[in-house]
Amino acid sequence: MSDYTEHEKLDAQARQKLIILVCTILAFAVMNGTMFNVAIPDIAASFNLSPSEVSWVLTGYILVFAIGSLMYGKLADLYPIKTLFTIGISIFATGAFIGFLSPNYPTLLAARILQAIGGATIPALAFIVPIRFLPNEKGRVFGLISSTVAFASGVGPIIGGVVGGTLNWRFLFLFSVATVFAIPLFRKWLPNEEKRSGSIDLPGAALMAVSVASLLFYITTFLWYLLVIFIVFFILFLWRTFTITHPFIDPVILKNTKYTITVLTSFLGTSALFGLIFVIPIMLRELNGLSTLKIGLVLFPGAMAAGLIGQIGGKIIEQRGAILVVKIALLLIASGTFFISTFAGYSAWVIAPCLLIAYLGFPLIQSSTADLLSTILPDNQNGVGMGVFNLLNFLAGAFSSAIFGRLLDMKNVSFSMNPFSLSGNNLIFSNLYLGLTCIGLLAFSIFTLKFLSKREKAVPESSASS
Repeated sequence: MSDYTEHEKLDAQARQKLIILVCTILAFAVMNGTMFNVAIPDIAASFNLSPSEVSWVLTGYILVFAIGSLMYGKLADLYPIKTLFTIGISIFATGAFIGFLSPNYPTLLAARILQAIGGATIPALAFIVPIRFLPNEKGRVFGLISSTVAFASGVGPIIGGVVGGTLNWRFLFLFSVATVFAIPLFRKWLPNEEKRSGSIDLPGAALMAVSVASLLFYITTFLWYLLVIFIVFFILFLWRTFTITHPFIDPVILKNTKYTITVLTSFLGTSALFGLIFVIPIMLRELNGLSTLKIGLVLFPGAMAAGLIGQIGGKIIEQRGAILVVKIALLLIASGTFFISTFAGYSAWVIAPCLLIAYLGFPLIQSSTADLLSTILPDNQNGVGMGVFNLLNFLAGAFSSAIFGRLLDMKNVSFSMNPFSLSGNNLIFSNLYLGLTCIGLLAFSIFTLKFLSKREKAVPESSASS
């Protein structure tokens, strides 16, 4: 029996309002990250910053945001979601207002960190709201949430370019300030919850935070001592997790093989997608000589299609189950990257439909994995379980950018791993995309072996063993 019964108080109209509100606030949070990518040169010029200094506007935000997504997932297992949204959005909007007024670089950086501390609540809780309050239609809602993420990711850079180009980069912060108006709506539309029993293992949380931070820094800098710090603190985190009574992350989750295989599958699939997104603009610039605007036009149809397909995926999840949709998503990713590998060096308008195929996997892998995880874990572990899921998605993006950035430094590639590709200066890109295809197929194989039966029920292993 579920510990959470407040969803029974939500009628159809209240549920629809809540879904629209969650998707809207999530769109603002996602755009807050992608809008600033195009504003980095303008920010550097405003404060006379070097590339390494201005990069912290993005790196610092991503670092805190990734760790926060896990922390808020754990907090959601103990505290009312209404309270967490109120605190998080308040901090997010405050940071944005400070950023709008920032007179110098340190103030701007502090504002971005504040934004990340508060903004991390939004994706973390957006995936928990359907589980807790909308269980009978969570598949559809996960599809809408994933569509929102895909759509906002594609629209964000366009809005950033228009606002930053016509006004000033500071005005991008006003989009985030506007989220404060969602607080009274969350206070009104979210059901009341009681604080649940339990405590947070703060030393364990600190060990996890240092582990994640050092790993993120390592994969972006490849400094060996950061890897050593990660290994030491992660070992300490595991030791504490398995030796105290109430650790930050319950080891039952880590022992649940269906959970670990599902999040591993999501990590691999998301890594392939982020690798695709990272490499494609570089390829279109180097091989096709496209301007930034034209590159955006090539990417835009895929982002828009991903925004639409998520809703269809949500319906399929409800009708046929999440396992089937996970497999479809991974096959779309593998197929799209294989076609790009084959046609690298061709006209950009040949690449665009190949890109669209792979892009369709983005909302499907997100929505289907989230839905599957919600059925694998018991109610009192869904918060931290979804937190780990969100954290691994951020790590996937960091891994892909760092690793594929290093691989792109390889010049003079003379062999082709794809027998169907052209020969020439496209080989490095063709080989990289074939590598992404292999990652997608590996994820598909691992997942299929674990969930062999299409009719297999995702019963929580912890429940089954109790």
